[in-house]
Amino acid sequence: MSDTTSRRSALPLKLVLTVPYVVLVIALAVAIGTLSYQAGSSAISRLTEQILVETVGRIAQAIDRHIVGSGAVLESAFPDGMAAPESIESDLYNIRTRFWIATSLHIDPNNYVYYGNEAGQGLGLYRHSLEHGELRMKLQANERRGIYRFEGIDGALEFIRREERLFDPRVRPWYADGRNAAGHTWTSVYIDFGTRELVATRARRVLSATGEFEGVVATDVSLKALNDFISQLRVSPNGIAFIIEPDGSLIASSATPNVIRMPDGNYVRISGADSGHALLTHTFNAVIGHLHSTDLSDGPEVIAIPIDGGDLIHAAFERVADDAGLEWITVVAMPNSDFMAGITANVKRTIQLALLAVLLTILVGLAILNWVARDLRRLSEAARKVGDGQLDAPVGVRRRDEIGALARSFEDMQHRLRTDQLTGLINREAFTQKLRNRIAEYREDRRKGGLGILFIDLDRFKQVNDQHGHDAGNRALREVAERLRASVRADDLIARYAGDEFVILLERIDGVEDADPVRASIARSLSEPLDSVGGETSMTLGASMGLAVFPEDGEDAETLLKVADRNMYEEKSTHRGEDAARLPERGSMD
Repeated sequence: MSDTTSRRSALPLKLVLTVPYVVLVIALAVAIGTLSYQAGSSAISRLTEQILVETVGRIAQAIDRHIVGSGAVLESAFPDGMAAPESIESDLYNIRTRFWIATSLHIDPNNYVYYGNEAGQGLGLYRHSLEHGELRMKLQANERRGIYRFEGIDGALEFIRREERLFDPRVRPWYADGRNAAGHTWTSVYIDFGTRELVATRARRVLSATGEFEGVVATDVSLKALNDFISQLRVSPNGIAFIIEPDGSLIASSATPNVIRMPDGNYVRISGADSGHALLTHTFNAVIGHLHSTDLSDGPEVIAIPIDGGDLIHAAFERVADDAGLEWITVVAMPNSDFMAGITANVKRTIQLALLAVLLTILVGLAILNWVARDLRRLSEAARKVGDGQLDAPVGVRRRDEIGALARSFEDMQHRLRTDQLTGLINREAFTQKLRNRIAEYREDRRKGGLGILFIDLDRFKQVNDQHGHDAGNRALREVAERLRASVRADDLIARYAGDEFVILLERIDGVEDADPVRASIARSLSEPLDSVGGETSMTLGASMGLAVFPEDGEDAETLLKVADRNMYEEKSTHRGEDAARLPERGSMD
């Protein structure tokens, strides 16, 4: 009886051998899933932080490009040190000429420059287009401004109308700000009465021949294009980007308007705290709380913001400031769920595959386990390297299952991070990393030869966009990229830096003269009419180029890029000076 009971209660040998193994394999599968989740989460967090920082940097560049021309506009209108005339009418022709040239520098967005003096006189020049302008003038303090249309720099003035309201520049905020500031200054951002768009004004006082305060010259900068850029920025499926002033007022936002109409018909600006967008409001409140305790002088700050439900918001923010008193905060944020959903799904599929392997055979399960673990380690190591800045770190995983899909997605992500999608060239971050690596190689072995950085900015690219549209501009950029590939040597490296700017890493460059053949080849190539734009009139671009040689001009990547960029702008300034010198001739022909 006892033996029979014992036989009935004994477990089958297969079950004894299999159950512990199945439990072990399941435990290992769970462990692998957990490690995979943690490794993927860590890697994606690093990548997310890098994307956030890069996007904040892109916004800061857009702001810089939007406002950088305003200083040059004021200096062209009234060069520093030039004495103000005793009256506007005594120097009307020269002032009008300078204002035309000033509004030609950056017609978008700096198409309006104006001046008022202590006598109550005022003169403004508004550019409707490259050839058509409007003069707004009053020569007596008690008269209303007259509006005159004209064509070309010297075109005859055609009286249109006289304003109904009395305009006194001396009581305007820009005049008071310019009078009280020692140099350039920005007014507060305000709503333009006509367009309902946000505008900022840059102003500078003008002194008389005796050094006394005489008047203020100013230019308006419309922020519509900046708001359009932020509105079209796609950070992630639910990510947002916005720009605020230190007081919290929205300048631009990808999620909400920056100006709203009140029930009484008036338009007012809104604060990030009152945006009505939950993600923006959470991010805004957290960023405002960090601003007073965070030093942003070393670059962007990245924070994690807990929200209800256990989710997180990842955000990066940066202060943008200039020497004229401008101070804005750029912010980019995305919820944790935007990038973790794919990781979670892949981990679940990995566990399911492991369980299926247990049901088939323990041997196959063990083999698959080892296979999975090996490739996951490779993926984790590649993710760690990418998180450390090595965007081209090889993954080395070639599979056709979910892990292979994850690896290919990871490689695609690497490719997108280092490649400009429009031209197929490497992008700014990848180029900078390549340059740093090349400098390190030179320091280890100087027999590899010197190197140079060639910074290229297309001269007339804006005309392509204006005349043929942005699609034609994109085709032109791709054609320029192909021409650059054909113009450089086989081992030179080309990258699209930003917009219509390109950079080239020149190998075996020991001096400026070594780069001359490449520069000449590029100049010839870019002087040929564009094939991709179309139209009856052929268009040529031309380019301004700046060179920096390592190590004479700098011993690190950032310095070399700054030197090459500065040299390029010096050449571009020469081109602009030549174009400005030809403007009177075009005006007289009109």
